[in-house]
Amino acid sequence: MSEKQGKHQILGGRVYVYRRERSRKWQCSTCLNGRNYRKSTGEDSLSRAKDFAEDWFFELRGKARTGELKTERTFKEAAERFKREYAVITEGDRNAGYVANTMARLDNYLTPFLGEKGLSEITGGVVQDYRIWRQSYSAPRYRGGELKPLAEPKRPSASTLHQEIVALRQVLKTAIRHGWLDRLPDLSAPYRKSTKVSHRAWFSPDEYKQLYTATRARIARARSNHRWSAEQLHDYVLFMANTGLRPDEAKNLQHQDVEIVEDDDTEETILVIAVRGKRGVGYCKSMPGAVRPYERLVERNAPEPTDPLFPISLHSVLNAVLEQEGLKFDREGQRRTAYSLRHTYICLRLMEGADIYQIAKNCRTSVEMIEKYYASHIANSIDTAAVNVRRKRKPKAQGDEAAIEDAL
Repeated sequence: MSEKQGKHQILGGRVYVYRRERSRKWQCSTCLNGRNYRKSTGEDSLSRAKDFAEDWFFELRGKARTGELKTERTFKEAAERFKREYAVITEGDRNAGYVANTMARLDNYLTPFLGEKGLSEITGGVVQDYRIWRQSYSAPRYRGGELKPLAEPKRPSASTLHQEIVALRQVLKTAIRHGWLDRLPDLSAPYRKSTKVSHRAWFSPDEYKQLYTATRARIARARSNHRWSAEQLHDYVLFMANTGLRPDEAKNLQHQDVEIVEDDDTEETILVIAVRGKRGVGYCKSMPGAVRPYERLVERNAPEPTDPLFPISLHSVLNAVLEQEGLKFDREGQRRTAYSLRHTYICLRLMEGADIYQIAKNCRTSVEMIEKYYASHIANSIDTAAVNVRRKRKPKAQGDEAAIEDAL
């Protein structure tokens, strides 16, 4: 290894100057009071980097003598420990894409803002500062093979910001488990009133019929080179609305994950599906209406067991049909997507009087989620006999004899 690429000692081995692979800038490191410290010199010249490292070391030692040097763990250290643990602990329980997104939130946003802060410095006020900073910052994106900042930062949605705070909480809980922090700070958003609980965009029975009628008619109109995708879309709509799968679960689905069975309880032919999604591996029992679309998928594609059910993305074609049919938005202005077919499945099952616990189990979600986002706006979920209760009136002890006779 050449001298320019090696690791160099200065001040009698108390400070090291080194350069990482594929980096032009030199780094420096030292150990004080049992803690390791590292810093980029910002220099590509070795001699200037050594001068910087020497000044940096004496500054650190001076702060250590006066008590100004932080001795606690930083957020960056806690984040690194969390990342090492999370990928191992959640293997098989969390979808790989979800884990990757959590890591990206830490690398792109949380660590750049909080990385050098001590864990005890992360208070409710600092978290609020992060929320404010995040409104005007977007991570650079790769364009043309280069990492470039966006011309105009994209303001994060409430859901995106919520997921980032969830990642922050997970890192701080890791710090608590290792004894680096004694308690969680207040991570709640101040000045925020209770949000309105709105339902998820779905298709009413008439709208669902309008949708699958439109996709069926599209097959008849399709040219020969477009007929296959039109047939795939029609079966996709029927399959999703009769299984309640999430779009990402359907994307991961292979033919070996689907089995046609005769259900003993209902004496109907259904699909039993091994689902792989954000909740890991679970199982789904479909409605009978999913069987014929699946059989058409098999007949049309003659697949191998490991082939995906839906080898190409159909979202753009589905969006075009929704636009043409005037179904893209519901009456509250919420945008309908492929996810709305899952919401339709849940709502239709509730309207038919299915048990809410069994729906939650079959959809790999919680009863609380269904009660919050679905059951609250389904009229059939209200038991009329339990609501329209009238107390029997007792006849008066004295007075109207007619009332006494009616009571008898």
